[in-house]
Amino acid sequence: MDAPLEVIFEVTGAPIPQPRPRVSTRGGIGRAYTPSGHPIHAFRQALQIQATVHARRLKILPSDLPHELEVVAVFDRPASHKRRDGSLVSGARAYPPRCDWDNLGKGVSDAITDSASWWIDDDQVVDGRVRKRYAAAGERARTIVTIRRLPR
Repeated sequence: MDAPLEVIFEVTGAPIPQPRPRVSTRGGIGRAYTPSGHPIHAFRQALQIQATVHARRLKILPSDLPHELEVVAVFDRPASHKRRDGSLVSGARAYPPRCDWDNLGKGVSDAITDSASWWIDDDQVVDGRVRKRYAAAGERARTIVTIRRLPR
């Protein structure tokens, strides 16, 4: 493989960061978990489906090769940022303050690992970038994922 293999896909809807796990004990044994009703589960499932669909379309199998991962999280603007005519109020933030950027990337890379379609483990991601921004006028909230499989 001489040139990197690249795929770009998106998941519509608000990006969901990977939450911190909750911890409980049962019989003196600690267990970390994410509550079953948390929206991260549906978000990760949608990411897994997209990663798998694109891997099958390209007829590739999971490999131990290095990968690059780019995530662009596009958030809807809150109503407080908009006037009735749709224009932005002065002083509206340019970038969303909510959620840590690395938790956005963690949820995406873990979902792709769980899909077993691109890499064996996300420690194969040798270069990663996560950007978050508000949607432009007429743009919808979504998560855009770019995976590049690199040569050895």
